[in-house]
Amino acid sequence: MNDLTARILNRLSTGDDFLSGESLCHEFGITRSAVWKHIGLLRAEGYQIDAVTGRGYHLSGLTGRPVEAEVLPFLTGRRFGKKIHYHAVTASTNLLAKALAVEGAPEGTVVVADSQSGGRGRMGRIWVSPPGVNLYYSLILRPEVPSIRVPQLTLLVAVAIHQALLALSSELAPMIKWPNDILVNEKKLCGVLCEMQSEPEMTHFVVVGTGINVNQAEMPPELRESATSLFLEKEQLFSRPELLASVLNHFEPLYDEWLLQDDLGFILPYLEKFSLLQSRDVSIDQRNRNLSGTVTGIARGGELKLEGEDGQTILVSSGEAHLQKKSDE
Repeated sequence: MNDLTARILNRLSTGDDFLSGESLCHEFGITRSAVWKHIGLLRAEGYQIDAVTGRGYHLSGLTGRPVEAEVLPFLTGRRFGKKIHYHAVTASTNLLAKALAVEGAPEGTVVVADSQSGGRGRMGRIWVSPPGVNLYYSLILRPEVPSIRVPQLTLLVAVAIHQALLALSSELAPMIKWPNDILVNEKKLCGVLCEMQSEPEMTHFVVVGTGINVNQAEMPPELRESATSLFLEKEQLFSRPELLASVLNHFEPLYDEWLLQDDLGFILPYLEKFSLLQSRDVSIDQRNRNLSGTVTGIARGGELKLEGEDGQTILVSSGEAHLQKKSDE
């Protein structure tokens, strides 16, 4: 969808009444035939647009794609999601968002794709990104904080997603798995990947990439034991535009509060209440070593608090956590 077609769609989505062709001509500086051409393009993409002589055009049916016009009606925040760059397919929303950030895109800009050909998770893992069913998006942030604080954003985003999921379905029971996943029934539903451009005392920008399995009806064989979707858990379809807006709505006030604080202390009770790892025995795979112990909490800086066999507590800032199976299981 080109930019002008998207702008006409946004305009049609903002009103409940008909818009005359003449008003669209004046607003966008185009001819009546051009207006008709863009209406045709929107219809070809699946939008239901009524045309009545003497009254004009009325948007009567949406597609369920997470495009700006379908997300905006659900937004309640001041700035996050007000500008959305939608792509039917792209290699990675994080790559596009980083390029936009370098060009000066404002904080709160979102890049969303219907499908990704090169979606990535943490540690270089592939994020399976089929079209038409899930949410794949990246949010541009420009926090004026030292770069050492940026990793805390992963858990902050996880809290916002968790809150949005609870608002969607109180019976879902999602859990936050440090440092960046949301699981349901111990299967991955969502992953978060933060990337930044910074100097030691100044963060230029952060790109927060998120993948949420929404309406995917079947997982690849290799993922069936480890991944799930909202559809698989609840046996119903969910609105991707509404879910994206809900995550942004929940994240914006959390982010604003975080900027006023020195750390994650203000959300630690929430993180520990819904932590999958809390009080459980885990092993932590790091690039050059393996740690094991019992999780006793999350530190104010976002590190995992791990009590080893010697009774000493260490703070783990990175790594892949695995639940230890009990000997009688």
